[in-house]
Amino acid sequence: MSLVRLQSVASQVKRRARFGLAGFNQLLWPTVCMNCGRNICETDDRLCRSCWGELLECTGGDYCPRCGRDASRYGLVEGSCPDCQGREFFFDGIARAGVYDKALRKMILAFKLSGRTELDVVLGFLANSAFQGAAFVQEVDFFVPVPMHWTRRLLRGYNQSHLIARRLKHDSVKTNTELVKIRRTKSQTAMTTPAGRARNVAGAFAVRRGHSFAGRRLCLVDDIKTTGATLNECADVLKQAGASKVYALVVAVAGQNVSYPAFLTLL
Repeated sequence: MSLVRLQSVASQVKRRARFGLAGFNQLLWPTVCMNCGRNICETDDRLCRSCWGELLECTGGDYCPRCGRDASRYGLVEGSCPDCQGREFFFDGIARAGVYDKALRKMILAFKLSGRTELDVVLGFLANSAFQGAAFVQEVDFFVPVPMHWTRRLLRGYNQSHLIARRLKHDSVKTNTELVKIRRTKSQTAMTTPAGRARNVAGAFAVRRGHSFAGRRLCLVDDIKTTGATLNECADVLKQAGASKVYALVVAVAGQNVSYPAFLTLL
């Protein structure tokens, strides 16, 4: 038997052994959907078809590039939707992966509150896709994760925004953690009004002493935006530290059906 023939037979044996081992592993340790736990095929890429379908529903559609809420591109006036006209913004634009609903909502909650850090693969992929499609993708010097107070970080064991930032892909942009949270605040979910959310985070962030963002263009990274009070406060602090531009990137935008009075200068 020729050497070429032997190599061909060896290659076939290896391929069949690999397929056999994969089938045996699937029998003993079935692959399950990362979101709902149903059994799936290894080729289904981490989620079942139902969850992928829900995810596509949550991540489709146009949104306002200024506030991130659902908005038709034909309904924008000077780059803003009617809901955010007349409001004060400290960040210069936003990109989002989707809306806070269905499968996306369930994954974010599990990722954030239940220690499911392996979900950063899917959520990071969605965030990176949103970033790559953002108008400001070529205008960023650093990714800046929205920080947690050190006591919460110690209890949780990780900062979900930092994990998402690490999944973003760019040849020259690195993650910067010089923005810190200096005051422990109540959970924003406990605040029932935009004004209450803004008061809750007022003065809670700062840039580390001796660090300057002079002339830098930054992209804040977070998991969820509701009223945007946290992003607004962080952007204000970064601009006071010299940043020339501050953009925002979030996995999901919540509060799609909530309309706040126009006189509120909060996000």
